[in-house]
Amino acid sequence: MAADKAVVHYEVRDQVAVVTMNRPDYRNAQNSVMTYALDDAFYRACEDDRVKVIVLAGEGKHFSAGHDIGSPERDIDVSYPRRAGLWWDHTTHSGGESRFAREQEVYLGMCRRWREMPKPAIASVQGACVAGGLMLAWVCDLIVASEDAFFADPVVKMGIPGVEYFAHPWVLGPRIAKEFLFTGRRMSAQRAYEIGMVNDVVPRDELADATMRLAGDIAGMPSFGLSLTKKAVNQAEDLMGMQNGMDSVFGLHHFAHAHNAEVGKDSLAGMDARSMKKSNEERG
Repeated sequence: MAADKAVVHYEVRDQVAVVTMNRPDYRNAQNSVMTYALDDAFYRACEDDRVKVIVLAGEGKHFSAGHDIGSPERDIDVSYPRRAGLWWDHTTHSGGESRFAREQEVYLGMCRRWREMPKPAIASVQGACVAGGLMLAWVCDLIVASEDAFFADPVVKMGIPGVEYFAHPWVLGPRIAKEFLFTGRRMSAQRAYEIGMVNDVVPRDELADATMRLAGDIAGMPSFGLSLTKKAVNQAEDLMGMQNGMDSVFGLHHFAHAHNAEVGKDSLAGMDARSMKKSNEERG
């Protein structure tokens, strides 16, 4: 039987849509094919009246190692129909124009829209949840983590002030956000639970069942009530500056990319998937 090439799996179990990233050979690193497949799956779940809760999971040992910056299927130079905004096709421009347009679409724009899904979403996290993986977990309303899960945003190593969806101060609090970014060290699932970033920590072999139990409990509530409650909390976060803060930091993020490209060989300060993985392991 041929290997399954779908980068995202979708299935409905009772009243729960389970969306599973499926690039385990690359630790579920996110290329654009995966990003748009996730978008398709989330739209599908939101439009299905049977579905009351969405679970986001990752196939294999890791939830997600972040953005794809080095696999053979990296598709940074491929054009896709834009959904998150009206910025131009990044492939028809160069330099900062290209990078800014692409990341507005596939990173900041997509994540902001997914945060506003009208149905509760739960991230089911095992192994690595690093950089762009954090963005996927953070757009979810709740996080259930296995005991072996760890969280990190080591991109300051590149001279960049955190990933594009800059939720750090709101998710972690200012002082822990600074520690998290300044050191690039891994945060264990237990510490993530203690600071309130994670809702539950369970043994690895119980992760799927624990996530589905939580989803089932939530699915027993009225759908419209869940949607309004989610919107109420999101609006409160935005009143605390989350939307404006992200816009501001997105500009700093791209200033850092431009600086790297001007003084070095590329916008990532010469770092690649291998060197970032090694750096993260050293700071574990």
